[in-house]
Amino acid sequence: MIVCFCLSLHVLCVFSRACRLNRRSWILSWLPSWCPTSPSHLKDAEEKMLKSVNRPFSRQHVRISNGDYLWTLAFSTRPQAGSPPGPPAPHRSPLVLLHGFGGGLALWAQNLDCLSSSGPVYALDLLGFGRSSRPQFSADPEGAEGQFVEALEEWREKVGLEEMVLLGHNLGGYLSAAYTLKYPQRVKHLVLVEPWGFPARAENPNHHSIPVWIRAMGAVMSPFNPLAGLRLAGPLGPMLVQTIRSDFKQKYSSVFEDNTVSDYIYHLNAQTPSGETAFTNMTIPYGWAKRPMLERIGQVQAHIPVSFIYGSRSSIDSHSGYAFKKTRPDVQITVIRGAGHYVFADQPDDFNQTVLRILAGTQEKMPR
Repeated sequence: MIVCFCLSLHVLCVFSRACRLNRRSWILSWLPSWCPTSPSHLKDAEEKMLKSVNRPFSRQHVRISNGDYLWTLAFSTRPQAGSPPGPPAPHRSPLVLLHGFGGGLALWAQNLDCLSSSGPVYALDLLGFGRSSRPQFSADPEGAEGQFVEALEEWREKVGLEEMVLLGHNLGGYLSAAYTLKYPQRVKHLVLVEPWGFPARAENPNHHSIPVWIRAMGAVMSPFNPLAGLRLAGPLGPMLVQTIRSDFKQKYSSVFEDNTVSDYIYHLNAQTPSGETAFTNMTIPYGWAKRPMLERIGQVQAHIPVSFIYGSRSSIDSHSGYAFKKTRPDVQITVIRGAGHYVFADQPDDFNQTVLRILAGTQEKMPR
């Protein structure tokens, strides 16, 4: 058994070195035909997800520079047909939703109706993810971060927003914070939902205490993107997602009884990797940010309110939020009971009400 493991590990190491030398090898070009996916499959999966949304919305590819585009849903404040007349809704800064790593805009399906009930909401696929364009990103972590941020700024200009409430989950939270640092005049309130990439990796003087098989497999898999295994699984990929992330079926059980969500997640991540590659270039083992946001978040201008939302059962601890609160006592931190990392899906009602309270507070502070 040990000999077989070592032999397998040796073969993987040889293959790993070959991939380092030629990332665009024939095997990578072969993968798309091996996977049962396509942009049209992703479109259909997203359509099925969005059938649960009742309020009217528009959708479009918002064109930015270099031939790129960001896939966008927009909810306006116009009353629905048949609704009774009433006083005009008070002005509220638009809410912009940014999904996390491996996600897409349709994962907000349980939130869009409620959050758009009191003002405009935009949900978009990040550059390199979902149905947005998938360009080649810089291998430099700062450069890759900059591409995400500039894409969002160009999107804002094209859509015509003067300012916005920026809400990001996971990687979207990290990029929301990075955008706020670069374009503070455009952010009315920064809302960070289970943000990735805030703490620095702790120095580990006991590196050799990590089991040898974990270090060996980490070295073998280092040339690959985090979701490469999903694409390597080929036709078994959809079943792999259903098995490994069976929890998503429960998260959305109030709106879907079948594998709608797992199918959507599969097609999101079985496409040609782009944003996933950028994320890889922005991380160090095992999932830590090369440019930790906690070291920079203190530079957010004091007049911009910052709120954190965490799930009580999440693997992401809330220490970063509380650490920032020590230097910015006005920072709001909400922990939603019974929710995990996907707090907006685990406890959508509590999440929606939390965000609406934040929006109401932001509106009260607006000049009249």
